[in-house]
Amino acid sequence: MSLLPFLLIIVVFYFFMIRPQMKRQKELRKYREGLKKGDKIITTGGIYGRVVEVKDAQVIMEIADEVKIKIDKSAVIMDMSDAVRK
Repeated sequence: MSLLPFLLIIVVFYFFMIRPQMKRQKELRKYREGLKKGDKIITTGGIYGRVVEVKDAQVIMEIADEVKIKIDKSAVIMDMSDAVRK
């Protein structure tokens, strides 16, 4: 009987903390895999730009006219249109 409250806390913690985070990570991974030329993105560092080329683990993005940088796909955090909605 003394384990019941402890188990209940673990179950609640899982459903309110861990499960939503896992779902968000899965959606983000799917988004990163679907990146294509022309997508407008935001990086974890707050850099806004447009995808010019997509490689296996990297993205080349244009952040200004004729200014291109190479970033890791894991640095892409969201679509620019999603940021405008929020």
